[in-house]
Amino acid sequence: MKSSPAVERLTRDLVAAGLRDDRVLAAVAQVPRDLFVPQEFRHAAWQNVPLPIGEGQTISAPLVVARMCELLELSGSEHALDVGTGSGYHAALISRLARHVWSIESRPELSRQADANLRSAGIENVTLVVGDGSRGHPEAAPYDAINVAAAASGSLPAALEEQLASGGRLLAPVDGADERLVLARCTAEGIERQDLDPVRFVPLSTP
Repeated sequence: MKSSPAVERLTRDLVAAGLRDDRVLAAVAQVPRDLFVPQEFRHAAWQNVPLPIGEGQTISAPLVVARMCELLELSGSEHALDVGTGSGYHAALISRLARHVWSIESRPELSRQADANLRSAGIENVTLVVGDGSRGHPEAAPYDAINVAAAASGSLPAALEEQLASGGRLLAPVDGADERLVLARCTAEGIERQDLDPVRFVPLSTP
């Protein structure tokens, strides 16, 4: 686990904000967030703030990413899909909590940069894909967990729900009257959905 005053301060902030999953806290400490932000923002990498990453996109605040990882209830055995690769940070955290991650990004340049970031961090169990995240990645489906780091409009994309394995979880921000995280579970009776925390994400876009 990475140890420095900045990392320890961020960990304390996450615990104070209510994060309780020790595996998620360890992943936050292990993944070098400074490698996933542009050089000019690395001084702020371990602060609990979103930062620009180019192409009009941002890396979410660590608390948001950690909270989403916690809600997915990852045990380490999952095949996971990450929609909206961005800088690769969210996929990197999930990679420490699941067996393998497929991460899809609509912007080729961001995907290329994420590949370099993940390599720099020594992360090998993430497969990057360029494409329309709202359609998921059916070639590797079904998934035990699907994380979406961009806001769907009105409802969870049906294509993503269809790619859930039995017992699988899908977590995504959904933009309507307000924007909040929605957690969907694939049960024997069908898809069960639950509205959760209010959030603010960039829209889920297509290539």
